[in-house]
Amino acid sequence: MKKLKEVLLNIIQLWYFKYVVVCVLGILIVGFLDENSVLSHFNNVNRIGELREEIVKYEEINAKNKEQIRKLQEDPKAIEKIARERYFMKADDEDIFVLSDEGEEEVSPEPKPVKNETAK
Repeated sequence: MKKLKEVLLNIIQLWYFKYVVVCVLGILIVGFLDENSVLSHFNNVNRIGELREEIVKYEEINAKNKEQIRKLQEDPKAIEKIARERYFMKADDEDIFVLSDEGEEEVSPEPKPVKNETAK
């Protein structure tokens, strides 16, 4: 125990000890505690990679949407196709049947009544 105390006192009494302490504290602060630390730098680099992947994904979606807009402007039947597929619109002289695979419910011979709520 005495030897440890002697060694520590000898280290503390060195003329460059205060410089070493300041340098070590500076490296710790800049490396780990500061908002511009090495750790935050690595986190930012990872985030930039993720954002670049998102940019690529959204550019692909944008290209698909531009192609669809071009088709809609050139072909009026494309508007009708989208209205039928997405919004279940129909012409006056036709019926639409929507088939679904969700849940195997019993098929009753009588249609379910539709509730029409109107303001009075």
